[in-house]
Amino acid sequence: MQTRTLGRTGHQISEIGFGAWQVGADWGDVDEDTAIKTLHAAADAGVTFFDTADVYGDGRSERLVGRLRRERDGIVVATKMGRRLEQTVENYSPEHFREWNDRSRENLGMETLDLVQLHCPPTDLYFHPEVFEDLDRMVEEGRIAAYGVSVERVEEALKAIEYPNVASVQIIFNPFRQRPAGLFFAEAARRGVGVIVRVPLASGLLSGKYTRETTFAADDHRTFNRQGEAFDVGETFAGVPFEVGLDAVEELRPLVGGDATLAQFALRWILMHDAVSTVIPGARSPEQASANAAAADLPALDAATMERVRAVYGERIAPYVHQRW
Repeated sequence: MQTRTLGRTGHQISEIGFGAWQVGADWGDVDEDTAIKTLHAAADAGVTFFDTADVYGDGRSERLVGRLRRERDGIVVATKMGRRLEQTVENYSPEHFREWNDRSRENLGMETLDLVQLHCPPTDLYFHPEVFEDLDRMVEEGRIAAYGVSVERVEEALKAIEYPNVASVQIIFNPFRQRPAGLFFAEAARRGVGVIVRVPLASGLLSGKYTRETTFAADDHRTFNRQGEAFDVGETFAGVPFEVGLDAVEELRPLVGGDATLAQFALRWILMHDAVSTVIPGARSPEQASANAAAADLPALDAATMERVRAVYGERIAPYVHQRW
């Protein structure tokens, strides 16, 4: 497992991390024993960066990651805050920040959190410098070591990194969501901002395992958020209509070489972009966690393969997502 620098935090972290949403909630049931075994499998494979949030399972994910951190050395933890109340700028207040921070510190068993990210806040928030000034005060208070943002749209990311102490940006990026690789990646690299890539497999579409007959549990966001009923539809299948994604997957499948899986190919494709600090696929089993980490061992993709992935995106996917996110 290779490491990369996480922006202004200075942390050297595994280039493949672990997204702990799946072991928290909204992906069907994962019992606690399986969840902790999955986290351990990721750590065994060299993963040192774990991303969670205070709302994943109402703190369950944080508590599981906190348990892992107590059992393993060298773990860097990022969490998120801001989704426990109605999404208004007013709710992103100093009082709520400290209330949420106290809760996360207790869940994770940490006095000072490594990295706290605003959890996809309203776009208007990025135009309120007092919010970021308060995050600076939280660093001074020793509550957090660094802060960043998790965004839905490229424009939000570009505005966020105008603030000098934003250490990282978490954003959706994968073969089905390629727009961040333009201006945003260039600006992030220029400013020394870390890039954390989430939803790298488009909610499993890029695993190549689904068909038109695939169904998901009622408590899985791939059932209840298909049209954005619960949160931004871009978080589910990266905003790509399910059937459209299935057709595009068939065009990508011939590009996968050797014994690699399509999921590993997609992760390797993401890591070909130097601006990326880490990519955080989720997993619901130890086997999935190990397979995700193994993508770091794949050889670099050649120019023709990279161009073909861009072409499939342009022809099949971009009309649905490019202008939105």
